[in-house]
Amino acid sequence: MCDVGITVLDGDTLRSLHVSLREDTVSLTGAQVLDLAESEASRSLLGLSLPQHLKSSALLRMNIDGVDDDVDFRRKELSPEEASRKLNEYLSAIADELKDNPLVASILDGSALRMFLEDEDDFAMIAENLFTDLDTEDKGMISKREIRNAVVNMGVEMGVPPLEEFPLINDILKKHGAEEEGELGQSQFAELLQPILQEVADALAKKHFAVIHNIKIVNGSELKKVLANEKKLNDVIAKIKQEKDNGKSGHKSTEIIKDFLEKNGKELGLPPAEANEAVILLYDAVFAAIDSGEGASEEEDEFRKLVTEILEKFAEQLEANPIYCDLDG
Repeated sequence: MCDVGITVLDGDTLRSLHVSLREDTVSLTGAQVLDLAESEASRSLLGLSLPQHLKSSALLRMNIDGVDDDVDFRRKELSPEEASRKLNEYLSAIADELKDNPLVASILDGSALRMFLEDEDDFAMIAENLFTDLDTEDKGMISKREIRNAVVNMGVEMGVPPLEEFPLINDILKKHGAEEEGELGQSQFAELLQPILQEVADALAKKHFAVIHNIKIVNGSELKKVLANEKKLNDVIAKIKQEKDNGKSGHKSTEIIKDFLEKNGKELGLPPAEANEAVILLYDAVFAAIDSGEGASEEEDEFRKLVTEILEKFAEQLEANPIYCDLDG
């Protein structure tokens, strides 16, 4: 079995994109401008439909904030010059949002399906596992209609798009009689499943399907914003200093800072401390590089420098080696 690969969409393909309006354009509404920009962005992003959270965040970057602003802008009539400016401003905002919060997608082109279909042993093992999972009563027979559930259970990880988003699969199932009455043994199940998956693979080869994963990439961009904002940085340092003053004066400064970041780092743009082993290695790498001496630093300026240095090292590490956090757990 071969899991499908992933593609990171960080907005790079949008940065060089400049869209011009037709010469005969007299005016456009804000809604038409947004629709045109989203269509162009989707075309540059493997045909993906832009998630609502991405569009909303991009509009915020354009100071279109909330329902009222959004409705007003969509209704507004724009001159060709203003429409062109807003269109490309929106594309840039989408690109900037993707730089800070990249999307993780898989492109299903049939190759993953073909790979195990071409390997008899691999396909036999998958078919057996699927059949066993569906044969809940351990009778050695399942309903013919369970073929649909078998395809659903394979999922994106094995190269099969969601049925509700790739309705052609329904036509393929119907063509092969997978919706008819009757029962199948394991060998009959495998014989019916194989041509169905082959047709799905062929269909994907002709028209690729992109799916977005619920994965957040932590790449240090949010943390850099904290470091660049003196007020936010001062607030963070003050909170850590308060913990130090409230009963932790005997601890090393690095221990106090590490404990605070493990509990509150997510708010600063750090990955959750419990996310995965990569996060543990990240913390180890950052604090191994810091030499704070044996005791806690009593000088406020020195403590500030230490916190800043640690946050900067986190940002550097995350930029070099982003961490993928599965939001589905």
